[in-house]
Amino acid sequence: MRMDTPPILKLRHLLAAVSGHGKQHLLRVEADLLQTTYLLNKAIEDLSASFISVHDSVTKQQQILDSLIEQHHFNHAETKQLEVFKQNIVNEVNAVITGLQFQDLTSQLLTRTVNHVNGLKDLLQELVTHDEVVELGNEQEQLINFLEEVDRKLHASSHNLAAGSRPSVKSQDMATGDIELF
Repeated sequence: MRMDTPPILKLRHLLAAVSGHGKQHLLRVEADLLQTTYLLNKAIEDLSASFISVHDSVTKQQQILDSLIEQHHFNHAETKQLEVFKQNIVNEVNAVITGLQFQDLTSQLLTRTVNHVNGLKDLLQELVTHDEVVELGNEQEQLINFLEEVDRKLHASSHNLAAGSRPSVKSQDMATGDIELF
């Protein structure tokens, strides 16, 4: 930049540079969040498939065990102990189902975080969108007007971003009932 560049142009170029660097960092954050979402979804998908397979095997095993109990007339203490194990398995199955459903809540939070990142990128873009009209001799007033304009744009963008953000995440039909967090 030349030495005789008006201060308003210097400021605008500096803000554009800051914005560019910020947007680059936010692009990396967004990429990491999207990769985290993919990995989470893949892990839950694999866990769900394994869990369904284990559940099917336990159900078949229980059916065979019920048949054996009926055929061989086990004593009351043995059948009572088997019922305790059966109830423990049911409780654990319900806990796993509830745990797997927290993936939905986490996905909602990750999506909301990506939306915030995109909103912040848009806010940074406001720093580089400006009029290039510069009048010599009136730099201080132009700086003030420019900063006031940027402030208004950023305030409006922040308000729009906050208005579009839900304060909580929800999951329905879980074994323990509806859940609302945050």
